[in-house]
Amino acid sequence: MKKLDSWISAARLRTLPLSVSGIIVGTTIAAQHGFFNIAIFSLALATTLGLQILSNFANDYGDGVKGTDNEDRVGPLRAIQSGLISRKEMKQGIIITAFGTLLLAILLIYAAFGRENLLFALIFFFLGIAAIAAAIKYTVGKSAYGYRGLGDIFVFLFFGLVAVYGSYFLYAHKFEWEVLLPASTFGFLSMGVLNLNNMRDRASDEKSGKNTLAVILGDKNAKNYHYFLILSAILCLVVYTVLCFEGASDFLYLPALVPLILHLKRVVENENPVLLDPELKILALSTFAIAILFGIGQII
Repeated sequence: MKKLDSWISAARLRTLPLSVSGIIVGTTIAAQHGFFNIAIFSLALATTLGLQILSNFANDYGDGVKGTDNEDRVGPLRAIQSGLISRKEMKQGIIITAFGTLLLAILLIYAAFGRENLLFALIFFFLGIAAIAAAIKYTVGKSAYGYRGLGDIFVFLFFGLVAVYGSYFLYAHKFEWEVLLPASTFGFLSMGVLNLNNMRDRASDEKSGKNTLAVILGDKNAKNYHYFLILSAILCLVVYTVLCFEGASDFLYLPALVPLILHLKRVVENENPVLLDPELKILALSTFAIAILFGIGQII
């Protein structure tokens, strides 16, 4: 039972609502346009959760092996760092989760495209492979891109464009340029969560050689970058709502923007990295709340 609790802790359940936010948004936009399929929705959620858990396991393993998770780290203890799960066990967990997620992705692609749209199926298959590779390579291996300040780009791509625009395309099978706006919103918000995490761990990451964007930018510029991400996310969503306005319910998400503004105020005033840890939960849950309220506004 204790081992199961350790794996649940390593899966970092608090990160899961953020990971499915883009799927909810892409799905509800598609539903508002007259496209919906419960099998696609269920498999998209399952695939995304698999990718997030895979990423969490891989980050635990990569940072644990490299010694980045040490006594200087501000955040909660990870599984390898605490000794609850061995490196060998975590590596096995990564392999099993990767194969399980790939299977879910294949089932999702088949549910969306069947045998009729081979080109689209192949494109999404390679996107699935790329997403699995990106989840692992963020911290694992000598060429880990998270150690070179490139994590933000991949987060925007997979948690924003692929999650929202990709999920919309799975239903609709057509391109709508305006969907790039909410896709950008959730890409920016997801980047904000990553940047906040990196701001919290900036000192320990710099000491251990993990050159995240927060380390490269420094405290002041990392804060400015954070403001840019959150404000850009808000702007993109509001612009989309204005361009595609169909009724007052489209703005149902507006109250959920208030915690983001208050969050920015606390980040502005923050001088203690430890106090950024609870802001991670606030930003992630605010993003999830925006996705839920936006989605409800699309379909009522």
